[in-house]
Amino acid sequence: MANTEVDTTLFGTDVSYEIDGRWLAYWTLLLRLIVGWWFLHAGLDKILNWPFDASWFVGSEGTIVSPIMTAFSSGIGLEIVNVMVPVGQTLIGLGLIVGCLLRLAAFFGTFLMVFFTTANQEWAHGMVNGDLMGLVLFIALIILGAGRVWGLDAYIERTSLVQNNQWLRYILG
Repeated sequence: MANTEVDTTLFGTDVSYEIDGRWLAYWTLLLRLIVGWWFLHAGLDKILNWPFDASWFVGSEGTIVSPIMTAFSSGIGLEIVNVMVPVGQTLIGLGLIVGCLLRLAAFFGTFLMVFFTTANQEWAHGMVNGDLMGLVLFIALIILGAGRVWGLDAYIERTSLVQNNQWLRYILG
């Protein structure tokens, strides 16, 4: 596999460079599998140790997302979160591992990580912590189109449905 030339600018400065395509493909696959396992494991752990209670998370006060989260801190809102977090983590993990609807799965992973990061009150390691790193990893998977590397999205994108509806590529890859 040949090297790929990235020819672009960043804030008006040339940042062109070469990437070894083979190593990028291996790295993309490894990243996708690790993040996928992380979320699949987290979701299945919550499901297998049911009931899951997210009240500690949605009931946190004094964070930037507290006004949004308090709407889900009791009643039906809490019950929805108690189901959606474990089911969502499991589906996101599965999507990443098999590389299917990867950008959609990674979008929802990013969405969860935004809430996990901003609701985190234990800033023992400062702003850069595991939640923020998870957010960065999901964004990297979206940018890399990681579902195209040994993933089902590579096959799905070749179908006539996707070829005739190019907008579908925004949720694949």
